[in-house]
Amino acid sequence: MSTVTTKDGVEIFYKDWGKGQPIVFSHGWPLSADDWDAQLLFFLGKGYRVIAHDRRGHGRSSQVGDGHDMDHYADDLAAVTGQLELQNAIHVGHSTGGGEVVRYLARHGDNRVAKAAIISAVPPLMVRTDANPGGLPKEVFDDFQAQLATNRSEFYRAVAAGPFYNYNRPGAKPSEATIQNWWRQGMMGGAKAHYDGIVAFSQTDFTADLGKITIPVLVMHSEDDQIVPYADAGPLSAKLLKNGTLKTYKGFPHGMPTTQAETINADLLAFIES
Repeated sequence: MSTVTTKDGVEIFYKDWGKGQPIVFSHGWPLSADDWDAQLLFFLGKGYRVIAHDRRGHGRSSQVGDGHDMDHYADDLAAVTGQLELQNAIHVGHSTGGGEVVRYLARHGDNRVAKAAIISAVPPLMVRTDANPGGLPKEVFDDFQAQLATNRSEFYRAVAAGPFYNYNRPGAKPSEATIQNWWRQGMMGGAKAHYDGIVAFSQTDFTADLGKITIPVLVMHSEDDQIVPYADAGPLSAKLLKNGTLKTYKGFPHGMPTTQAETINADLLAFIES
């Protein structure tokens, strides 16, 4: 397997296919690079070099007990892009991966990066605070941790079969294969990484990070996102970015790169080639 070893000794697994301008994909919690299958194959077919890694503690990367925070996530991404000597890259992040991309750009700069896109992403801040009254109560995320600690397998099954893909909406037609693939990816990773990751994706404030980014960023978010509610995420991120563009969808789920891959891929391609 292809891996990068970080400064603190963590092995980060990655896929690196094709040639041409690189597109780097950062996945959501608690998944792996496999969640980008539809995008990797599409953009590979369009002549791009596609790269996707498993976040520390997720998928095939080391199941370490610490470092499950946005600074480490960003530094791990920098270790991958550095070893591969990427230039003029496009970075695409989904959900927690969107936060990872934002922190990476703010922390490591954009000298290697041409553009970025964040999809259903957690910035600016998910949890409710005095400064972020539209956020979700901390108790919501405390409950996520409690369910994970009690029965991670059952919890993951419920997330995938329900709100992640909007399979709990009236008239929805759940795909058992999609649900099982989400569960499979989640169970590949480590419980400690996923437990800590809930704090990382919900309590990290990306407000200052967004203001530091100058490259073009496409913010893609659905008004029917049940995991990262639209009003306190996509529109606010787009406003904080110096060169941000908001693309809003109606009726799409949080996991729209999978269930609505044709639309998402076309919109990403149009942005990259613009």
